[in-house]
Amino acid sequence: MRIIDHHIAGPAGAAATRFGDVFDPNSGAVQAQVPLGGQAELDRAVAAAQAAQPGWAATNPQRRARVMFEFKRLVEAHIDELAHLLSAEHGKVVADARGDVQRGLDVIEFACGVPHLLKGEYTQGAGPGIDVYSMRLPLGIGAGITPFNFPAMIPMWMFGVAIACGNAFILKPSERDPSVPVRLAELMLEAGAPAGILQVVHGDKEMVDAILDHPAISAVSFVGSSDIAHHVYRRGVAAGKRVQAMGGAKNHGVIMPDADLDQVVAELSGAAFGSAGERCMALPVVVPVGEKTALALREKLLPAIAKLRIGVSTDKDADYGPVVNAAHRTRVENWIQTGVDEGAELVVDGRGFSLQGHENGFFIGPSLFDHVKPSMESYKEEIFGPVLQIVRAADFEEALALPSQHQYGNGVALFTRNGHAAREFAARVNVGMVGINVPIPVPVAYHTFGGWKRSAFGDTNQHGPEGIKFWTKIKTITQRWPDGGVGEAANAFVIPTMG
Repeated sequence: MRIIDHHIAGPAGAAATRFGDVFDPNSGAVQAQVPLGGQAELDRAVAAAQAAQPGWAATNPQRRARVMFEFKRLVEAHIDELAHLLSAEHGKVVADARGDVQRGLDVIEFACGVPHLLKGEYTQGAGPGIDVYSMRLPLGIGAGITPFNFPAMIPMWMFGVAIACGNAFILKPSERDPSVPVRLAELMLEAGAPAGILQVVHGDKEMVDAILDHPAISAVSFVGSSDIAHHVYRRGVAAGKRVQAMGGAKNHGVIMPDADLDQVVAELSGAAFGSAGERCMALPVVVPVGEKTALALREKLLPAIAKLRIGVSTDKDADYGPVVNAAHRTRVENWIQTGVDEGAELVVDGRGFSLQGHENGFFIGPSLFDHVKPSMESYKEEIFGPVLQIVRAADFEEALALPSQHQYGNGVALFTRNGHAAREFAARVNVGMVGINVPIPVPVAYHTFGGWKRSAFGDTNQHGPEGIKFWTKIKTITQRWPDGGVGEAANAFVIPTMG
């Protein structure tokens, strides 16, 4: 059995005693195993990071940027290899996996500008002969805990900015699809980063808690479910760390009566069902405004859903592939049954889908619910599968209230031709990321990613300027250079002023 080992710069430790299975979602077979480490493996990684980080921090930002440029070049050169490796463990189709890698590369490209991004502030003559300036310095050792659904993009969102800023980084990826993170660490080493600057440790809750408790780790970035995000935030902060913890989502797409329904349906198909719905920025709830809009939308959705092609992840014609494992498929199917039990109308039932020749694969067909009510648990919670729910709204105000009052506040989209409605919606909706005629409003790399409410814990978002802020600390210097003469001494017992 193939073993996907840790990527630790320090000496080899004792043999692993616990392992997790890595499945082929297309066939249901176990294709590899991953060691589930704990405190001992983390201590080795921390020791290697402590040895490497001071020298890396002392390397000038331009030279660090050159390493990031070379890493970007290497990832681009290996993008097909990475996409197929990702697809084989996650189940998303290869084209989608390539997009996963590319969106991570966008942040690496942003991080290549770190010499400019780290520039501080300067004030000459803040007081008599006094200048004040600031500098951004690395925190030391950072850690990232990343989910299964984006095994390339989200790690690069984290470690790209952290490493460019002069930190060492320890990554704990999902044990469900760990190969791509390990390969990225190998490429970072090849790009010229010192051993110990980017390391990968595998594990489950034991490793997560070890990271949160380790005194040498200064900051932790997390993406996953909201309950675990809350645990990570509380435990990490209690241990004195800086923490950003991104949680779950239930993103809404509000359809105004003037929207182009053909465009809406085309984009909803990908936003709701792409990657089998395993995206925190998927669009699993659609809110048509008015009964006429709801009926027209439903009529157009049904043939579009019927045309969706579910296939193995290497099928170039497939719209989406299997979910990541059998447990997740069962979870999604249970949520579909919950919706039925709650009284929602199951218009299209994707349960029981079987792909010929791949009957043991983890496939789920697309499902569509109508007449879903805000009181239903299946609406309140994140399903994270190929399930689209229609929640009808009588007017604009009711539609605006649905995402605004939901426990999650990651992303929301509005489809309309009315500029005033779009402006009003964007200003008033209680959600962190808004798309106007854009179904998946993930910001570009030089802006920042982050939700509100139970979708995010902590004060700082991912990548963009907020990422630079998160992975650095500010030092402010107030300096005076006497001219050599002996003047009248200031009163040392009075707080100095600049007047």
